[in-house]
Amino acid sequence: MGLMLAGTSVFWDGTWQPPATVRTLTLVDPSTEEPLGSVPWGDEQDVDSAVRAARRAVDTGEWARSTAADRADAMDRLATAIEVRADALARLVSQEIGQPLPVSRRYSVQRPVAVLRYYAALLRERPTEEVRAAAMRPGHTVVRREPLGVVGLIVPWNYPQALTMAKLAPALAAGCSVVLKPAAETSLDAYLLAEAAEEAELPPGVFNLVPGGRDTGEFLVRHPGVDKIAFTGSTAAGRLIGAVCGELLRPVSLELGGKSAAIVLPDADLDTVAGQLAVGSFGNAGQTCFLLSRVLAPRSRYAEVVDALREVADGFVLGDPFDERTTMGPLVSGRQRDRVAELVASGVDGGARLVTGGGRPAGLDRGFYFAPTVFADVDNASRIAREEVFGPVVCVLPYADEEQAVAIANDSEYGLGGSVFTTDPEHGLEVARRIQTGTIGINGYAPDVTAPFGGYKASGLGRENGPEAIASYENVKSMYVTAG
Repeated sequence: MGLMLAGTSVFWDGTWQPPATVRTLTLVDPSTEEPLGSVPWGDEQDVDSAVRAARRAVDTGEWARSTAADRADAMDRLATAIEVRADALARLVSQEIGQPLPVSRRYSVQRPVAVLRYYAALLRERPTEEVRAAAMRPGHTVVRREPLGVVGLIVPWNYPQALTMAKLAPALAAGCSVVLKPAAETSLDAYLLAEAAEEAELPPGVFNLVPGGRDTGEFLVRHPGVDKIAFTGSTAAGRLIGAVCGELLRPVSLELGGKSAAIVLPDADLDTVAGQLAVGSFGNAGQTCFLLSRVLAPRSRYAEVVDALREVADGFVLGDPFDERTTMGPLVSGRQRDRVAELVASGVDGGARLVTGGGRPAGLDRGFYFAPTVFADVDNASRIAREEVFGPVVCVLPYADEEQAVAIANDSEYGLGGSVFTTDPEHGLEVARRIQTGTIGINGYAPDVTAPFGGYKASGLGRENGPEAIASYENVKSMYVTAG
């Protein structure tokens, strides 16, 4: 179905439109290195048409007059339309990024549907206005929440449907319209989302799709008709987008990179540690922003922890993402594999001990595969410990006591995720409170749609998930009512 979706259209104003551009993007299957399909490479005119359609939707269209109940019903219809496409979506994402099919089912269908239904339910019980008694004068104030307007969504390739929905669902709940610019590598699955939006009868201009490259995203970021940008991607790109939005005084949310630490306390159960880090440190072939890529182990148990991580890494089955036995797929591209290899080489050159992995796995001559890799004896000042690898590479660092563990965890420009492993969860919480990070788990790491997600420091600005996410797509108006 992916090749059939290699289309010639863009989607705006509720219909499929011929693009203004003549350029195309070619997608490659990372497990075979063969072409997968192509889509238009949207230009400035394509972006302008989509933004104008989105502008009409929130200024004068049906969406501008919608009630919270109307929007909740529309979101439930969209969830149902996605469920109808469950198999096609999951398989297509697996083709685009090499993600094992069971993982794709979870993050391309189950999670997006759950997020839509969560916000639809929340919307039905969330008041638009609140009355507050005045403290310094007679009368009261009516505090009203209104949609920001047109939102540009720029999303990455690693969990394309889940990360799109983390923005799309609260934006729709707030009453905004959106223009989606998907990552080049995952442009095809965005077409299925547009089909679902069409089937769900979202009003014209509410959801618009313009695929393309980096310049397409820049046209969207700078367009004068856009009221907010919501971006997930690299910290370097986030800095550039943030600078433009700052210049324009335009709201922006940035969910960026990470170099998260898992602190294994001396009393931790190693079976729990190993079981949780199989996903927390290696999930999606390491292509996860909150990856627990630095594992901090007490010197008294350091050799045990290193050995446990080696067993985890060596236990993955790499191969065809459609083979149910496969537990790790390839990296998304040759460029990404080359970057991971370069950082691994820097770790070896810097004196870290390569415990396992470090290159292309045996028996896989095609595809952008990279063996799960564990480093020991890592200096926290080294590149391999400080830069986001975005591959299946984990560093194990020793610490002398709890104070040093906290200091090492906080010695990073990032602050997105983390975990504390211990048989005493209350003590784990005490340690977690001292870590400079936006999210952290105890004995694992499991983000939930009900709780705000985002980072400190270079890991970004703003929060997704929870009621807080809707607020980030709203303006707040105070109407002062004086007693007559």
